[in-house]
Amino acid sequence: MAAPPWLLALGLVLGLLVLLPARRLQLTGLAPRTIGFLAFVLWALGMLVAVSPGGARILIPILLVAYLAPFVAAPDRVGRILRRGGGPGGRGGGAAPIKNVTPPDADGPGDTRSEGDSRP
Repeated sequence: MAAPPWLLALGLVLGLLVLLPARRLQLTGLAPRTIGFLAFVLWALGMLVAVSPGGARILIPILLVAYLAPFVAAPDRVGRILRRGGGPGGRGGGAAPIKNVTPPDADGPGDTRSEGDSRP
């Protein structure tokens, strides 16, 4: 049995809508597999609400929070919540090491200026 055309159109429109938060999650640096899973879950829940509105009372708030979270929260916070350990800021990853950006000492061994040159 073929699916009715309105159901296919609804699936395509929901798929396009799900791509918006998926793109936002991609900018956070999340793994593509995680983004795909979250996009599929959003799409499946949206289709479930559209086809059988019986569970809409419970699913619509969940859908709204899951859809709007990447836009409301800072991208690094969403990535930190969804990322599983290992990386900096993730669970168990700890902070990234501090990079030394101090300029070299002017009187140190790397100084190549002559004594009469007073330019910095």
